Amino acid sequence: MALLRCAVMVLLCVFHSASATVVAAMDYGGVPLWINRLLGEPSVLSLQGRMDPAWFRANNPQACPQQCDCPIQWTTALYCDHRGLADIPDNLPDRTQYLFLQGNNISSLSSSMLANITGLRWLILDHNQLQSDNLDQAVLQNQTQLYYLFANHNHLSSVPSELPAGLKQLRLAYNQISSISPGAFQNLHNLTVLLLQGNRLQTITKGDLKGVVSLNLLDLRENLFSSIPRHLPPSVQQLYLSNNSLSGLDNDSFVGFFNLKYLRLRRCGLQSSGIQPQVFNLSSLVELDLSYNKLTTIPTVPTTLQYLYLEANEIQEFNVTSFCREVGPLSYSRMKILRLDGNKMSYEQLPSDWVFCLRVIEHIYVSTQN
Repeated sequence: MALLRCAVMVLLCVFHSASATVVAAMDYGGVPLWINRLLGEPSVLSLQGRMDPAWFRANNPQACPQQCDCPIQWTTALYCDHRGLADIPDNLPDRTQYLFLQGNNISSLSSSMLANITGLRWLILDHNQLQSDNLDQAVLQNQTQLYYLFANHNHLSSVPSELPAGLKQLRLAYNQISSISPGAFQNLHNLTVLLLQGNRLQTITKGDLKGVVSLNLLDLRENLFSSIPRHLPPSVQQLYLSNNSLSGLDNDSFVGFFNLKYLRLRRCGLQSSGIQPQVFNLSSLVELDLSYNKLTTIPTVPTTLQYLYLEANEIQEFNVTSFCREVGPLSYSRMKILRLDGNKMSYEQLPSDWVFCLRVIEHIYVSTQN
């Protein structure tokens, strides 16, 4: 644990020296937002309780809507969040690049609301009342420099269509999305982060994500999938599917994911009988989370896997062949952390030869016998 704390501190120090900051993941879809101060990005996402609005109004010569705060150190940022607004304020300054509107009661978007702005880069609309029927698609398409669009915790029923082609992050977690509008992603070649967790998706059809060629992180947790969705972008490196009721995993469930490194299948109701032997045969895989399922045996994983989480299952025995098909000078598992705590086996049940297979293991968590 001390080593982990040290690593975190080092990581934060490195990014601090590079003038970048990470914002806590308690909001914004649960994935941290990296802020690059070298690009002039504002280092805070809300001024609530931080600064005196009256002081800024007295010392800032630039025009600022009455419902917003315009800090002098970030002249292109408008903080209109948590004001109880039903609409976007009128006459937004044309200098606006970062618009914070989270925590309001905005239910609709029309082209006229952002007509004065042409250089918008961030639009943060989390925790509002947005509905798909009240969303003018052109209002987004015309924002050609928009990189980040956050609309988590709203009432959207579908992914908006005609999204700006330059979009890099689209966060639509915890809405009521059950479908993806035809062609919604066809021009989003630069999209790297897509958050759709906490919605009502049951399937993803062949053309739904067509055009997304640079996607790195795809979050589909807490939806209604009964099997691994097909037709996902092969560029994905982080795939999160936890909290879906999956019937099983076929050998071809992850075929084509040549870059997949992090796979999370936590709390999916998975049983050993429904997992085919070669499903995790991915040499790129670094981390696999299968915790809180109903597994009775350890599935076969690649020897290159470094982190495996199997806690809180019903596993009764440790099978070395799950990690090593053979053991020799050059044939061994690269596993660093293995969690088996909360299962139906104890440390005393480990076979004597496990150390020859897991020879570089750093931490193995197994319950001790009572």
